[in-house]
Amino acid sequence: MVSVMGHAIENGLVYSYLRFSDPKQSAGGSTDRQLAYAAKWAAEHGLKLDTNLSLRDEGLSAYHQQHIKSGALGVFLRAVEDGRVPNGSVLIVEGLDRLSRAEPIQAQAQLAQIVNAGITVVTASDGKTYSRQRLKDNPMDLVYSLLVMIRAHEESDTKSKRVKASVQRLCEKWIEGSYRGRVEQGHDPAWLQRTEHGWEIDKDRAAAIHRAIELYTDGIGGKRIVQTLDEEGLRLYTTSKSNLTTQVYRIIRLPQLAGHKPVSVNGTDYLLRDYYPALLTEAAWEELQRVANSSGRRRVKGDLPHVITGIGVTTCGYCGKPMAGQNLATKPRLPDGRIRDGYRRLLCASAAAYGGGCPVPGSTSVAPVERAIMSYCSDILNLQALYGSDHSEGPRKRVHEARKQVDDLRGQLDKLTDAMLVTANEGTPLVFARRARQLETELEQAEKAAAQAERELVNATRLNLSGADTLWRELAAGVEAQEVAPRLKARQLVADTFERIVVYHHGLRPASDLGSRDYHIDILLVAKGGNTRMLRVDRDGQWIVGEDADA
Repeated sequence: MVSVMGHAIENGLVYSYLRFSDPKQSAGGSTDRQLAYAAKWAAEHGLKLDTNLSLRDEGLSAYHQQHIKSGALGVFLRAVEDGRVPNGSVLIVEGLDRLSRAEPIQAQAQLAQIVNAGITVVTASDGKTYSRQRLKDNPMDLVYSLLVMIRAHEESDTKSKRVKASVQRLCEKWIEGSYRGRVEQGHDPAWLQRTEHGWEIDKDRAAAIHRAIELYTDGIGGKRIVQTLDEEGLRLYTTSKSNLTTQVYRIIRLPQLAGHKPVSVNGTDYLLRDYYPALLTEAAWEELQRVANSSGRRRVKGDLPHVITGIGVTTCGYCGKPMAGQNLATKPRLPDGRIRDGYRRLLCASAAAYGGGCPVPGSTSVAPVERAIMSYCSDILNLQALYGSDHSEGPRKRVHEARKQVDDLRGQLDKLTDAMLVTANEGTPLVFARRARQLETELEQAEKAAAQAERELVNATRLNLSGADTLWRELAAGVEAQEVAPRLKARQLVADTFERIVVYHHGLRPASDLGSRDYHIDILLVAKGGNTRMLRVDRDGQWIVGEDADA
């Protein structure tokens, strides 16, 4: 046992903690000075300097608590909590501002956490010592530490405000076209490197991203995309990531793919267009977002994807509730390994999900419905009839309705804001504030819906039906063979083509004996172009009749 400043310290270790908010700071002599100070301090007090535990945070901000959330100091504090740091140990830092630049009350709580665990903190810049016993004997040291923390926080806070104001000015200048330099905010894309000559694209990562986008557009899920990239020797990242599936879905949404940099500062969002070299054209980016937002992108359950269910378009004709698909995969299969038609079911979900029964209970095989839809859409004349002469009419109507809702909500919010300003001197009524927050939420949702509708309109105006029937025919064979990739593509195609698919699984006028096997299936197809078609299908998937219908 040794003593420090007259206070006993048991057999502990000495740790040296180094932190630099900018890695360039470590290039100076402060690192060597502190390490030498720590070694000398340990020798003078008969303690051992721990050189195995690296307590070094470079480029991590103490103001934003990055060194606690993801840095070495956070690891040390957790080790203290777990009792893995010997009682009586010493932590040497250059100054208290190295430990924290957070709000003073938070910074002092972190210092208290350390000293209350029996750890002594020594600051190399002034040689002061902070331990539980010393602070008890010298309360003014606690006041002094608080003053140091207040000053450190104010310095960082002032710097942060200046940096944010500077970033805002640069963003505004970029948008108005008067500035084309660097905007130091956030992280740059992993597929780009900054060189003295400008941005340089990492070709290997770019190739992996392009391939991931291609697979995603084809309807492949994140997990299978990662597996495919691995099989093809492509990597989204050069180092191992804990959850690459999540990274796939995150990358798909990045505006950086189109060369745009999003910046959020002081509650304001900016989009700096053409900041980076683009991996995708603007049109390709918009199409990718349309696909990402479409119902066909919903998670696929099971090994065999359903083509018409799980995408929010197929409903029961008898009760209007969604229909679900079910594979009885444990039942005997065909010799080629496919699930028999009768074991792939289409059923109304109302009884299970909504607590009430459907007027026409029961289920039917989904196979004939799939065959009928795939066969129908394999004929170019049928596709033209579905989309009509102006296939953008439906999307255009949805854009108009979405924009009208946005304008209505903005008008309501403006009126409410004016009313709040009138009563500002007397205090804003709580009900006004609540309604304002509700309107802001509704407006945000409406704006997202309007943006999605506009993407669908852009896609509709670009739509060229030439060759579309061939695509349906090619996919039809894979759907019938129960191949995963064609079924995923067909699933996306169904979601892109139809607003609704209404299934009367025992016909428009079901027989009184629902147990009879002598029945047909009626299907109402409502295309996104606005036109409708009624199909009558037998239990093998062959058309009995097909005609126009009023939606």
